[in-house]
Amino acid sequence: MKISIGNDHAAPDYKQAIVEMLEKRGHQVTNHGTDTFDSVDYPDFAHKVGQDVQNSTVDLGVVICGSAQGVSMTVNKYQNVRGAVCWSKEIAGLAREHNNANIICIPARFTSLQQAIGMVETFLDTDFAGGRHERRVDKIACS
Repeated sequence: MKISIGNDHAAPDYKQAIVEMLEKRGHQVTNHGTDTFDSVDYPDFAHKVGQDVQNSTVDLGVVICGSAQGVSMTVNKYQNVRGAVCWSKEIAGLAREHNNANIICIPARFTSLQQAIGMVETFLDTDFAGGRHERRVDKIACS
């Protein structure tokens, strides 16, 4: 699977650990995030992940900032992108299963590193259920 990842200064350590986990699982990773704790603007990185998912150059995306709100707002500007703010494995699973989310948005300041890794694993391992959920997901995008 191809995964695009982006982060701001709140989470270079989270990104590094998630990239290592993804690569160990055999995924190809496109890294758009910063590698330092020096202040940067989260939209610069989130836009790149949103574009990757919208253009289907990757299968799924991961974005990380302090609260996950800013990166979520940014990626959700793109058509056919469904970015979900997740703070537990259960929410990550439901975001994929019920909402067909294709970008997980992680709040680094409100989750532990191990929680974040577990959420990404769950996100990747959960399939969209379709059925009644597909009807609802089809109503999300603006015309």
